[in-house]
Amino acid sequence: MRQFILQRLGSGLIVLLGISIFSFALIHLIPGDPIRIMLGENATAEQVNALREQLGLNQPLVTQYFHYLSNVFQGDLGTSFKTGRPVLTEILERFPATVKLAGSGMLIAILIGITMGILAARFKDTLLDFSAMSLATLGVSIPSFWLGILLIMFFTVKLGWFPIAGGTGLMDLVLPAVTLGVLASTVISRLTRAGMVEVLSFDYIRTARAKGLGEGAVLFIHAFRNAMIPVVTIVGLQIASLLGGTVIIERVFDWPGLGSLAISAIASRDFPLVQGIILFIGVIFVLINILVDVLYSVIDPRIEVGQLKEGT
Repeated sequence: MRQFILQRLGSGLIVLLGISIFSFALIHLIPGDPIRIMLGENATAEQVNALREQLGLNQPLVTQYFHYLSNVFQGDLGTSFKTGRPVLTEILERFPATVKLAGSGMLIAILIGITMGILAARFKDTLLDFSAMSLATLGVSIPSFWLGILLIMFFTVKLGWFPIAGGTGLMDLVLPAVTLGVLASTVISRLTRAGMVEVLSFDYIRTARAKGLGEGAVLFIHAFRNAMIPVVTIVGLQIASLLGGTVIIERVFDWPGLGSLAISAIASRDFPLVQGIILFIGVIFVLINILVDVLYSVIDPRIEVGQLKEGT
């Protein structure tokens, strides 16, 4: 297992290297001069050239990239053009708010998705099954910003139950977390149902029922555990996606997380901050994928490291 984890970390470093190259190249293709944005349109050519030289933006792109990569390996993600503060400090200040939002949304998604999936599988081909899967299909089709706006209009504007946006308290968290959770639960519910329908047809499930076990024990102890592998996979991917993909929801609800920080950094052409955020999220994706692979063998001891390698 240790060797497998080291191999995955090695492949993860290659992925992160690719992310750093792609993000660096893409960011420098964005129209607009960060120096002009920082100094304003009335800045003289001497001021522009002096600041460009000070920030190293007058060097060839290849030289800039290798200088950036060298600093990254030393734990330095650079300095924000806009604030003059270390990029890592900016990210770590906003990251807890994103974790709070993504974690709450994922908890809601797991509770709704797994419950809907198990019930739909237990009452397969009934009205409950049809309704649950129809809602799941509808949820996949709904844009996140549209659902967020609907929730704001109904629960905030009309009923006045929750604040509109801008805070980080519990009441401010409810609507954005529900928006993320409801949309993420649709994929989990469909995958849970598919796995449970297959497992419930196995002989050992009929044997467990014949022994007089309660339906709850049959569903959750015998059936769901054996249907968990694909569910764990999608939950891991959803967690990583929520941590890195809350940009739209954070914007709709004015939530002060990494998404809002990334939008403002792109708008101001703050190259180091944008690159740092992308790389930081990439590290999270790699670590969560490795954790999911390790959890496979914990959930089902029959899975060996060799099988994990083949699956990878």
